[in-house]
Amino acid sequence: MKIIRTNSENKDFINLVKELDAYLKITDEDEHDFYNQFNNIDVLKHVVVVYVDEIAVGCGAIKKFNNISMEVKRMYVSPENRGKGIAQKILSELEVWAAALGNKKCVLETGKRQKEAVKFYKKCNYKVIENYGQYKGMENSICFEKQL
Repeated sequence: MKIIRTNSENKDFINLVKELDAYLKITDEDEHDFYNQFNNIDVLKHVVVVYVDEIAVGCGAIKKFNNISMEVKRMYVSPENRGKGIAQKILSELEVWAAALGNKKCVLETGKRQKEAVKFYKKCNYKVIENYGQYKGMENSICFEKQL
């Protein structure tokens, strides 16, 4: 397994995000267009891609949220590679990178319908917080934070 730091212009990242968006279009149901407007990848300068046998199998990114926090975005592991600890490696790498950039915490939003994601973030010591920003009042959203 190899982890690289890159940016949103990485072709493997772009392809993995297409897979993620296809999955979210199903799970987000009629709210997909609302959520999708906040997921433009062109603003992402801090991207991680994981390779197994030279094949890109997972990704994640962070972007500036405020003066002490980075927001975790576009976390994805291909279905056939789930359950192998890849997502934890991605998230850990993003947290290390966020801390190295001088941040004190990471925040994120996921959908309540993404039950595996909710369970995963709790397992990784993320705490549920009040929905922030554009997610305030969104019934399907659940927001998390973790001190670094």
